[in-house]
Amino acid sequence: MAKVSPGEFLKQVKTETAKVVWPSRKETVTTAIMVLIMTALLALFFFGVDSAFSAIVQALLGLLS
Repeated sequence: MAKVSPGEFLKQVKTETAKVVWPSRKETVTTAIMVLIMTALLALFFFGVDSAFSAIVQALLGLLS
């Protein structure tokens, strides 16, 4: 790996940062809303699965006593 001076490194960082395409505000808000919706759906799904398994375990334990 080649040694680069701090000044040259900062110049390269500035050049690479200029190439970054940042999302618009609308894209950011849309993505955030999609993440929240998917998180809520997954939370409901896992709550349902956990409740079902809990009921099954309680029923099996009830058979033992």
